[in-house]
Amino acid sequence: MLQLQLLSSPPLTPQTLNLNSISNPKLFPSFSSLNSSQTRSFKFNPLSKPSKFSLKCRQSEYFDQKQRFDDSSSSTSPSSLAGLPARFYVGHSIYKGKAALTVEPRAPEFVPLDSGAFKISREGFVLLQFAPAAGVRQYDWSRKQVFSLSVTEIGTLISLGLRESCEFFHDPFKGKSDEGKVRKVLKVEPLPDGSGHFFNLGVQNKLLNVDENVYIPITRGEFTVLKSAFSIVQQILLAQQHT
Repeated sequence: MLQLQLLSSPPLTPQTLNLNSISNPKLFPSFSSLNSSQTRSFKFNPLSKPSKFSLKCRQSEYFDQKQRFDDSSSSTSPSSLAGLPARFYVGHSIYKGKAALTVEPRAPEFVPLDSGAFKISREGFVLLQFAPAAGVRQYDWSRKQVFSLSVTEIGTLISLGLRESCEFFHDPFKGKSDEGKVRKVLKVEPLPDGSGHFFNLGVQNKLLNVDENVYIPITRGEFTVLKSAFSIVQQILLAQQHT
């Protein structure tokens, strides 16, 4: 509800101005079109002291409906429960002759506490999916390998120079009984001619008897796009995790 308060003269009454007396449609086409049931009367007194005039406006039904839709579209983020609009994330894909790479942001997950507050059950991350080629412009997504980048690892990639490299090691079962049975190593190394970087994911899974290596060359332009997207996603994830 929007409320404005302006200074104006006192309310107008029928003694000084009556719309029924306005009969010239050329001068007042909108007033002359009113029928008798729509007549309004006003009074204007220039010598009177100013008084407060109150104007109330309602938001359109479109924005009311949109707000109700946004409020009900998210259930895992405490910010959405506070009436803020839900966020939707769009992935990015790169296709090359040997493999394809998709990049998908994933929002943090929360669990409610008895106090009414929320606790992070899983931090936000960026999911990288590598699929080997199965033919010309065809990729075998049933053999895809995945790697989740944390917010800190995203920062490392963002700050990576043209001739610099980095390496990330993940063990999904670290601290559990199957620790060491699944090993994932993501290497990002510059191309020999300096035109971009290699993304190389190696996966050794003793539980499934899998030993696979998927790599894809990323040009300088593509890497710039990825770093720009990573930077935006990193800021959003950090903001959500500290809401």
